[in-house]
Amino acid sequence: MDRDRKLDTDFIPLSLVGSESPGWDGEWRDGALADGFSRPIKNLRISVTDRCNFRCTYCMPEEGLTWLRRDQILSYEEIERLARIFTDVGVEEIRLTGGEPTVRADLPVLVEKLSRLPLNSLSLTTNGFRLKELCKDLVDAGLERINVSLDTPVAEKFVHITRRDALPQVLAGLEECEKYPQLRPIKVNAVAVRGFSEEDVLAFAELARNRPYVVRWIEFMPLDADGAWDRDDVLTGAEIKAIIETRYPLVPIADDRIQVAQRYAFADGAGEVGFINPVSEPFCATCDRIRLTADGHLRTCLFSTWETDLKTPLRSGASDEEIKQLIRSAVWRKEMKHHINDPGFQPASRSMSQIGG
Repeated sequence: MDRDRKLDTDFIPLSLVGSESPGWDGEWRDGALADGFSRPIKNLRISVTDRCNFRCTYCMPEEGLTWLRRDQILSYEEIERLARIFTDVGVEEIRLTGGEPTVRADLPVLVEKLSRLPLNSLSLTTNGFRLKELCKDLVDAGLERINVSLDTPVAEKFVHITRRDALPQVLAGLEECEKYPQLRPIKVNAVAVRGFSEEDVLAFAELARNRPYVVRWIEFMPLDADGAWDRDDVLTGAEIKAIIETRYPLVPIADDRIQVAQRYAFADGAGEVGFINPVSEPFCATCDRIRLTADGHLRTCLFSTWETDLKTPLRSGASDEEIKQLIRSAVWRKEMKHHINDPGFQPASRSMSQIGG
Protein backbone atom coordinates (compact mmCIF):
# COMPACT_ATOMS: atom_id res chain seq x y z
CA MET A 1 0.00 0.00 0.00
CA ASP A 2 1.37 3.44 -0.92
CA ARG A 3 2.09 5.38 2.26
CA ASP A 4 1.32 8.74 0.65
CA ARG A 5 -1.95 7.74 -1.03
CA LYS A 6 -4.76 10.11 -0.01
CA LEU A 7 -2.78 11.29 3.04
CA ASP A 8 -4.89 13.90 4.86
CA THR A 9 -2.44 16.26 6.55
CA ASP A 10 -5.29 17.83 8.53
CA PHE A 11 -5.24 14.61 10.54
CA ILE A 12 -1.62 13.50 10.50
CA PRO A 13 1.36 15.21 8.90
CA LEU A 14 3.92 13.11 7.09
CA SER A 15 6.50 14.07 9.71
CA LEU A 16 4.47 12.19 12.31
CA VAL A 17 4.21 8.91 10.41
CA GLY A 18 6.40 6.32 12.14
CA SER A 19 9.24 5.09 9.97
CA GLU A 20 8.30 1.48 10.71
CA SER A 21 4.64 1.96 9.87
CA PRO A 22 3.05 0.56 6.69
CA GLY A 23 0.82 2.65 4.50
CA TRP A 24 -2.43 4.31 5.49
CA ASP A 25 -5.49 4.59 3.31
CA GLY A 26 -6.17 8.18 4.32
CA GLU A 27 -9.48 7.64 6.13
CA TRP A 28 -10.21 7.59 9.86
CA ARG A 29 -13.05 5.18 10.51
CA ASP A 30 -15.57 6.24 13.11
CA GLY A 31 -15.36 4.13 16.23
CA ALA A 32 -12.14 2.42 15.11
CA LEU A 33 -8.75 3.38 16.53
CA ALA A 34 -5.87 1.58 14.83
CA ASP A 35 -2.14 1.99 14.51
CA GLY A 36 0.06 1.95 11.43
CA PHE A 37 0.22 -1.85 11.51
CA SER A 38 -3.57 -2.26 11.44
CA ARG A 39 -3.71 -3.31 15.08
CA PRO A 40 -7.02 -2.19 16.61
CA ILE A 41 -6.47 -0.25 19.84
CA LYS A 42 -9.15 -1.14 22.39
CA ASN A 43 -7.40 -1.06 25.76
CA LEU A 44 -6.49 2.10 27.70
CA ARG A 45 -4.55 2.14 30.96
CA ILE A 46 -4.98 5.32 32.98
CA SER A 47 -2.51 6.16 35.73
CA VAL A 48 -4.16 8.30 38.39
CA THR A 49 -1.00 9.00 40.41
CA ASP A 50 2.75 8.44 40.28
CA ARG A 51 2.87 7.89 44.07
CA CYS A 52 2.95 4.55 45.83
CA ASN A 53 2.93 3.32 49.42
CA PHE A 54 5.36 0.49 48.52
CA ARG A 55 8.90 0.76 47.15
CA CYS A 56 9.24 -2.42 45.08
CA THR A 57 12.85 -2.97 44.09
CA TYR A 58 12.08 -3.65 40.41
CA CYS A 59 9.95 -0.52 40.09
CA MET A 60 11.11 2.33 42.34
CA PRO A 61 14.19 3.44 44.24
CA GLU A 62 13.86 3.42 48.02
CA GLU A 63 14.04 7.21 48.08
CA GLY A 64 14.90 10.16 45.91
CA LEU A 65 11.98 10.26 43.46
CA THR A 66 10.50 13.67 42.73
CA TRP A 67 6.72 13.39 42.84
CA LEU A 68 4.41 15.24 40.53
CA ARG A 69 2.74 18.29 42.05
CA ARG A 70 -1.02 18.19 42.46
CA ASP A 71 -1.53 20.74 39.67
CA GLN A 72 0.53 18.58 37.32
CA ILE A 73 -1.80 15.60 37.71
CA LEU A 74 -5.02 15.28 35.76
CA SER A 75 -8.14 15.99 37.79
CA TYR A 76 -10.90 13.40 37.86
CA GLU A 77 -12.96 15.64 35.60
CA GLU A 78 -10.10 15.81 33.10
CA ILE A 79 -9.64 12.05 33.22
CA GLU A 80 -13.36 11.57 32.67
CA ARG A 81 -13.35 13.85 29.64
CA LEU A 82 -10.30 12.19 28.08
CA ALA A 83 -11.71 8.73 28.79
CA ARG A 84 -14.94 9.69 27.04
CA ILE A 85 -12.96 10.94 24.04
CA PHE A 86 -11.02 7.69 23.94
CA THR A 87 -14.25 5.67 23.95
CA ASP A 88 -15.54 7.85 21.12
CA VAL A 89 -12.63 6.69 18.95
CA GLY A 90 -12.93 3.01 19.84
CA VAL A 91 -11.46 2.22 23.27
CA GLU A 92 -13.54 -0.50 24.95
CA GLU A 93 -11.57 -1.33 28.10
CA ILE A 94 -10.12 0.95 30.78
CA ARG A 95 -7.85 -0.11 33.63
CA LEU A 96 -6.90 2.30 36.42
CA THR A 97 -3.30 2.11 37.59
CA GLY A 98 -0.63 4.09 39.42
CA GLY A 99 1.87 4.29 41.07
CA GLU A 100 -0.66 2.87 43.45
CA PRO A 101 -4.12 4.14 42.47
CA THR A 102 -5.70 3.62 45.89
CA VAL A 103 -3.44 6.24 47.49
CA ARG A 104 -5.28 8.92 45.54
CA ALA A 105 -8.18 10.34 47.54
CA ASP A 106 -11.76 9.49 46.59
CA LEU A 107 -10.87 6.91 43.94
CA PRO A 108 -14.44 5.49 43.95
CA VAL A 109 -15.62 8.89 42.70
CA LEU A 110 -13.55 8.44 39.54
CA VAL A 111 -14.70 4.84 39.16
CA GLU A 112 -18.32 6.00 39.28
CA LYS A 113 -17.67 8.63 36.61
CA LEU A 114 -15.99 6.12 34.29
CA SER A 115 -18.64 3.46 34.91
CA ARG A 116 -21.11 5.60 32.92
CA LEU A 117 -19.02 5.25 29.76
CA PRO A 118 -19.78 2.62 27.08
CA LEU A 119 -17.08 0.15 28.15
CA ASN A 120 -16.77 -3.62 28.04
CA SER A 121 -14.54 -3.59 31.10
CA LEU A 122 -13.58 -1.19 33.90
CA SER A 123 -10.80 -2.58 36.06
CA LEU A 124 -8.13 -1.70 38.60
CA THR A 125 -4.56 -2.79 39.25
CA THR A 126 -3.50 -2.36 42.88
CA ASN A 127 -1.00 -3.60 45.42
CA GLY A 128 -3.96 -4.51 47.62
CA PHE A 129 -2.85 -2.64 50.73
CA ARG A 130 -6.06 -0.55 51.01
CA LEU A 131 -8.54 -3.02 49.51
CA LYS A 132 -9.92 -4.11 52.89
CA GLU A 133 -11.36 -0.63 53.41
CA LEU A 134 -12.02 0.39 49.79
CA CYS A 135 -13.26 -2.71 48.00
CA LYS A 136 -16.97 -2.28 48.77
CA ASP A 137 -16.99 1.38 47.71
CA LEU A 138 -15.14 0.55 44.50
CA VAL A 139 -17.57 -2.24 43.61
CA ASP A 140 -20.56 -0.07 44.47
CA ALA A 141 -19.13 2.62 42.18
CA GLY A 142 -19.00 0.19 39.26
CA LEU A 143 -15.62 -1.55 39.33
CA GLU A 144 -15.86 -4.82 37.40
CA ARG A 145 -12.42 -6.46 37.58
CA ILE A 146 -9.36 -6.31 39.77
CA ASN A 147 -5.69 -7.30 39.57
CA VAL A 148 -3.69 -7.47 42.78
CA SER A 149 0.10 -7.37 42.57
CA LEU A 150 1.66 -9.89 44.96
CA ASP A 151 5.18 -11.07 44.18
CA THR A 152 5.59 -13.53 47.06
CA PRO A 153 3.39 -15.14 49.74
CA VAL A 154 6.33 -15.28 52.16
CA ALA A 155 6.43 -12.45 54.74
CA GLU A 156 10.22 -12.01 54.88
CA LYS A 157 10.55 -11.97 51.10
CA PHE A 158 7.61 -9.58 50.83
CA VAL A 159 9.46 -7.10 53.05
CA HIS A 160 12.57 -7.50 50.90
CA ILE A 161 10.86 -6.89 47.57
CA THR A 162 8.45 -4.11 48.64
CA ARG A 163 10.54 -2.56 51.44
CA ARG A 164 7.31 -2.60 53.49
CA ASP A 165 5.99 -5.02 56.12
CA ALA A 166 2.49 -5.22 54.71
CA LEU A 167 1.73 -8.79 53.59
CA PRO A 168 -1.13 -9.27 56.13
CA GLN A 169 -2.92 -6.18 54.78
CA VAL A 170 -2.58 -7.38 51.18
CA LEU A 171 -3.92 -10.84 52.01
CA ALA A 172 -6.81 -9.24 53.92
CA GLY A 173 -7.57 -7.13 50.86
CA LEU A 174 -7.66 -10.22 48.65
CA GLU A 175 -10.04 -11.93 51.07
CA GLU A 176 -12.26 -8.85 50.97
CA CYS A 177 -12.43 -9.13 47.17
CA GLU A 178 -13.79 -12.65 47.53
CA LYS A 179 -17.01 -11.20 48.99
CA TYR A 180 -17.94 -9.64 45.64
CA PRO A 181 -18.81 -12.04 42.80
CA GLN A 182 -18.73 -9.07 40.41
CA LEU A 183 -14.93 -9.13 40.61
CA ARG A 184 -14.45 -12.69 39.40
CA PRO A 185 -11.93 -13.74 38.40
CA ILE A 186 -9.65 -12.11 40.97
CA LYS A 187 -6.25 -11.93 39.32
CA VAL A 188 -3.02 -12.07 41.32
CA ASN A 189 0.04 -10.87 39.42
CA ALA A 190 3.57 -11.84 40.45
CA VAL A 191 6.71 -10.43 38.84
CA ALA A 192 9.06 -13.37 38.26
CA VAL A 193 12.73 -12.73 39.08
CA ARG A 194 15.37 -15.45 38.84
CA GLY A 195 16.83 -16.42 42.18
CA PHE A 196 13.82 -14.96 44.03
CA SER A 197 10.61 -16.40 42.63
CA GLU A 198 11.30 -20.08 42.00
CA GLU A 199 10.62 -21.32 45.52
CA ASP A 200 7.24 -19.51 45.61
CA VAL A 201 5.84 -21.07 42.42
CA LEU A 202 4.19 -24.11 43.98
CA ALA A 203 2.83 -22.06 46.89
CA PHE A 204 1.19 -19.74 44.37
CA ALA A 205 -0.11 -22.76 42.47
CA GLU A 206 -1.79 -23.96 45.66
CA LEU A 207 -3.33 -20.51 46.07
CA ALA A 208 -4.77 -20.72 42.55
CA ARG A 209 -6.16 -24.17 43.27
CA ASN A 210 -7.77 -23.37 46.61
CA ARG A 211 -8.98 -19.77 46.28
CA PRO A 212 -10.91 -17.93 43.55
CA TYR A 213 -7.66 -16.40 42.24
CA VAL A 214 -6.04 -16.66 38.84
CA VAL A 215 -2.33 -16.39 39.56
CA ARG A 216 -0.28 -14.95 36.70
CA TRP A 217 3.47 -14.58 36.49
CA ILE A 218 4.92 -11.59 34.63
CA GLU A 219 8.47 -11.73 33.36
CA PHE A 220 10.80 -9.12 34.85
CA MET A 221 11.12 -6.21 32.39
CA PRO A 222 13.65 -3.35 32.06
CA LEU A 223 11.42 -0.74 33.72
CA ASP A 224 13.23 -0.37 37.05
CA ALA A 225 14.03 3.16 38.20
CA ASP A 226 17.67 2.25 38.94
CA GLY A 227 18.27 0.87 35.45
CA ALA A 228 19.82 -2.28 36.88
CA TRP A 229 17.78 -4.79 34.83
CA ASP A 230 19.75 -7.76 33.53
CA ARG A 231 18.40 -10.28 31.00
CA ASP A 232 19.82 -13.07 33.18
CA ASP A 233 17.42 -12.04 35.97
CA VAL A 234 14.39 -12.97 33.87
CA LEU A 235 12.66 -16.14 35.07
CA THR A 236 10.65 -17.17 32.03
CA GLY A 237 7.07 -18.31 31.93
CA ALA A 238 8.16 -21.60 30.43
CA GLU A 239 10.44 -22.25 33.40
CA ILE A 240 7.65 -21.46 35.86
CA LYS A 241 5.23 -23.69 33.99
CA ALA A 242 7.76 -26.53 34.19
CA ILE A 243 8.02 -26.08 37.97
CA ILE A 244 4.24 -26.28 38.37
CA GLU A 245 4.04 -29.39 36.22
CA THR A 246 6.43 -31.25 38.50
CA ARG A 247 3.36 -31.52 40.73
CA TYR A 248 0.30 -30.48 38.74
CA PRO A 249 -0.29 -31.12 35.02
CA LEU A 250 -1.62 -28.12 33.12
CA VAL A 251 -3.80 -27.92 30.01
CA PRO A 252 -4.05 -24.82 27.77
CA ILE A 253 -7.26 -22.79 27.77
CA ALA A 254 -8.44 -21.79 24.31
CA ASP A 255 -9.34 -18.11 24.10
CA ASP A 256 -9.99 -16.20 20.87
CA ARG A 257 -9.82 -12.79 22.57
CA ILE A 258 -6.66 -10.70 22.49
CA GLN A 259 -4.82 -11.82 25.62
CA VAL A 260 -1.39 -10.99 26.92
CA ALA A 261 -1.45 -14.03 29.19
CA GLN A 262 -1.05 -17.63 28.14
CA ARG A 263 -3.83 -19.29 30.13
CA TYR A 264 -3.70 -22.79 31.60
CA ALA A 265 -6.10 -24.80 33.75
CA PHE A 266 -5.03 -27.48 36.16
CA ALA A 267 -5.77 -30.79 34.49
CA ASP A 268 -8.02 -31.85 37.37
CA GLY A 269 -10.11 -28.68 36.98
CA ALA A 270 -9.03 -27.05 40.25
CA GLY A 271 -8.20 -23.52 39.10
CA GLU A 272 -6.24 -21.50 36.55
CA VAL A 273 -2.82 -19.90 36.14
CA GLY A 274 -1.33 -17.66 33.48
CA PHE A 275 2.02 -16.58 32.08
CA ILE A 276 2.76 -13.12 30.70
CA ASN A 277 6.02 -13.42 28.77
CA PRO A 278 6.94 -10.07 27.20
CA VAL A 279 10.67 -10.87 27.20
CA SER A 280 10.88 -14.53 26.16
CA GLU A 281 7.73 -14.61 24.00
CA PRO A 282 6.76 -11.04 23.02
CA PHE A 283 3.13 -10.48 22.07
CA CYS A 284 3.64 -7.13 20.34
CA ALA A 285 1.98 -8.34 17.13
CA THR A 286 -1.43 -8.33 18.85
CA CYS A 287 -0.88 -5.47 21.29
CA ASP A 288 -4.06 -3.39 21.66
CA ARG A 289 -2.89 -1.16 24.54
CA ILE A 290 -2.07 2.46 25.06
CA ARG A 291 -1.40 4.34 28.30
CA LEU A 292 -2.29 7.73 29.78
CA THR A 293 0.15 8.90 32.43
CA ALA A 294 -0.92 10.70 35.59
CA ASP A 295 0.34 13.98 34.13
CA GLY A 296 -1.69 13.57 30.97
CA HIS A 297 0.75 12.16 28.41
CA LEU A 298 -0.27 9.43 25.97
CA ARG A 299 2.20 6.55 25.61
CA THR A 300 1.72 3.96 22.90
CA CYS A 301 4.10 1.38 24.42
CA LEU A 302 5.53 0.67 27.86
CA PHE A 303 8.94 1.17 26.28
CA SER A 304 8.19 4.33 24.34
CA THR A 305 10.93 6.91 24.17
CA TRP A 306 8.40 9.60 23.23
CA GLU A 307 5.00 10.76 24.48
CA THR A 308 2.12 12.92 23.30
CA ASP A 309 1.01 15.69 25.65
CA LEU A 310 -2.79 15.73 25.96
CA LYS A 311 -2.98 17.76 29.16
CA THR A 312 -1.70 21.04 27.70
CA PRO A 313 -4.21 21.18 24.82
CA LEU A 314 -6.94 19.95 27.18
CA ARG A 315 -6.27 22.83 29.57
CA SER A 316 -5.79 25.30 26.73
CA GLY A 317 -9.31 24.88 25.43
CA ALA A 318 -8.86 22.29 22.68
CA SER A 319 -12.08 20.79 21.38
CA ASP A 320 -12.87 17.09 21.59
CA GLU A 321 -12.23 16.77 17.85
CA GLU A 322 -8.80 18.38 18.16
CA ILE A 323 -7.87 15.99 20.97
CA LYS A 324 -9.14 13.04 18.91
CA GLN A 325 -6.79 14.06 16.12
CA LEU A 326 -3.87 14.15 18.57
CA ILE A 327 -4.79 10.68 19.80
CA ARG A 328 -5.15 9.26 16.30
CA SER A 329 -1.84 10.76 15.19
CA ALA A 330 -0.04 9.33 18.24
CA VAL A 331 -1.61 5.90 17.91
CA TRP A 332 -0.69 5.79 14.22
CA ARG A 333 2.96 6.01 15.34
CA LYS A 334 2.65 3.15 17.83
CA GLU A 335 5.84 1.12 17.87
CA MET A 336 6.02 -2.14 15.95
CA LYS A 337 7.57 -3.87 18.99
CA HIS A 338 9.42 -3.11 22.20
CA HIS A 339 12.89 -4.21 20.99
CA ILE A 340 13.91 -5.62 24.42
CA ASN A 341 15.74 -8.48 22.75
CA ASP A 342 17.34 -6.40 19.99
CA PRO A 343 20.86 -4.93 19.93
CA GLY A 344 20.87 -1.28 20.91
CA PHE A 345 17.65 -1.52 22.92
CA GLN A 346 16.74 1.84 24.45
CA PRO A 347 15.09 1.77 27.89
CA ALA A 348 11.78 3.52 28.34
CA SER A 349 11.86 7.25 28.98
CA ARG A 350 10.33 6.76 32.44
CA SER A 351 10.31 4.09 35.15
CA MET A 352 7.27 1.86 35.64
CA SER A 353 5.95 3.86 38.59
CA GLN A 354 5.93 7.01 36.45
CA ILE A 355 4.35 5.36 33.41
CA GLY A 356 1.57 3.41 35.07
CA GLY A 357 1.19 -0.37 35.29
